[in-house]
Amino acid sequence: MYVGVRSVPLKSGTGFFAKTIGNLAYGAQVSVLAVNGKWAQVRSGSLTGWTASSNLTAKRVVAQGDNRSASASEMAMAGKGFSEEVEREYRTGKDLNYSAVDTLETVKVSDEDLLGFINEGHLAAGE
Repeated sequence: MYVGVRSVPLKSGTGFFAKTIGNLAYGAQVSVLAVNGKWAQVRSGSLTGWTASSNLTAKRVVAQGDNRSASASEMAMAGKGFSEEVEREYRTGKDLNYSAVDTLETVKVSDEDLLGFINEGHLAAGE
């Protein structure tokens, strides 16, 4: 399998707030060791951890220089963290405008701040 999104944090477990143990870039090749619901345990080089299965693709990704196995459209969707499945769902919609998504992507919130928000709002059962 290959990483099909811009950047993938590898987690120590299957929870969103599990400790991040490393990151993999778009196109990195991984071996799937186990699957637990929507999560996959993968190994790439010396890193082993969990990521959402939707971050992975069976299609070989080449992203070196001008040699790309993915189309411009696929690269744009990968940059937004969309899988082919999600892309198909959005393509069935009418006249979608991604400018708000692009704006939101510029906002960075730390895991600590996000966890504080969830705890303060008593939303912890939602994970």
